[in-house]
Amino acid sequence: MSKEFDVVIIGGGVIGTSLLYILSNYTNVKNIAIIEKYNGFGLVNSNKKMNSQTLHFGDIETNYSLEKAKKVNEGASMVARYLDKYDKKFNIHKRYSKMVLAVGEKEVKELSERYENFKKLFPSMKKIDREEIGKLEPKVVEGRDLNEELLALYSKEGYTVDFGKLSESFVTKSKANIMLNTEVRYLAKEDNKYKIYTNKNEIYSKVVIFATGGHSLMFAKSLGYGLDFAILPVVGNFYYSHKVLNGKVYTMQIPKLPFAAIHGDPEVDSDSMTRFGPTAKVIPVLERRNVKTFIDFLVTLGFSLRGFLALFKVISDTTILKFVLRNFSYDLPFVGKSIFMHNIRKIIPSMKTKDVHFAKGYGGLRPQIIDKKSMSLNLGEAKVFGENIIFNVTPSPGASVCLQSSFEDAKKIITFLGSKYKLNEKRFVKDFS
Repeated sequence: MSKEFDVVIIGGGVIGTSLLYILSNYTNVKNIAIIEKYNGFGLVNSNKKMNSQTLHFGDIETNYSLEKAKKVNEGASMVARYLDKYDKKFNIHKRYSKMVLAVGEKEVKELSERYENFKKLFPSMKKIDREEIGKLEPKVVEGRDLNEELLALYSKEGYTVDFGKLSESFVTKSKANIMLNTEVRYLAKEDNKYKIYTNKNEIYSKVVIFATGGHSLMFAKSLGYGLDFAILPVVGNFYYSHKVLNGKVYTMQIPKLPFAAIHGDPEVDSDSMTRFGPTAKVIPVLERRNVKTFIDFLVTLGFSLRGFLALFKVISDTTILKFVLRNFSYDLPFVGKSIFMHNIRKIIPSMKTKDVHFAKGYGGLRPQIIDKKSMSLNLGEAKVFGENIIFNVTPSPGASVCLQSSFEDAKKIITFLGSKYKLNEKRFVKDFS
């Protein structure tokens, strides 16, 4: 039987469920549905095994500009307030210290300059020297060359988050028609509504929001939107050891790259281990460990010469190519782990290869956007807007700003629906500012 809704959200990760939470609690939109192709929420990229479990504020992410850090800090602070207020039942997060570590004269100079530019935005962030680093994270200093320069920016305000559980939490605080194990096959515009064809039935909606990562672009293209974009699918792996760090330790990032630098983190549900990663490599799928999505990747590329040329140009960039080849070397049989140890020893100099193990089943996929017009990599957020429809592809940095991103989508949805629908912006700002 066909059903009709005001808003249908497709995708049950942290982006889709945070939008559901906002629409349910801060608008007068009542007739909402959320569709998820798996049997639960937050099971793909929001799954704790598929990401670094870090709530990014922009303080230790050294490839963020000051402008981007301001926006990310605002968005991450919203999630932090939600966790501080509601995370009693779900055990969604833990608090840890965090630091970004500079090693060597060049990095120390860069990080010191960064501190001067960012200290007003992050007043709780401290610049600490080798001695203080050693007190907080002994293993970072232990066994290191005494002549090697060290500096770190440190904060006590670190959050490790299970974004899958956060997705579930949003759903429990919302009201909607929930459709699990329901896969959207395609959709079409009929008059002033969208007809959505699933593996179970057909439904209608005035407004549709996609929150399905790279698949969002695939559906956008099926309706003639986002034709100038393609996907660069970047997947990552992790390694783990017994606990060697008390908190999160990040390394300096390459400014030109959107990929996270190697870092060491405690697990959200087990501080008895430390996880190192991620590696980053390009694989032609839209969903990690799902080879069936290879065809979906080709669809996002556009089956066009320009699409393949744009992909080639991006990957052949000297900085990106070196990065990609180096990361593929980490997966080589017998020697891959030994090659990767160089990255771990930048954080823990005394770490032995035998104490590090490949984290099987860990690591997700991040769909980076390629602009086919400029043939360049888009380093920021990627949303595609259409007539009464929004496609969230890469809401960078994703889960950390989910409430902020979804609030912006909610404002757009209200304009789509018309004047009788309202968003209580004042109450939202009061709750999350």
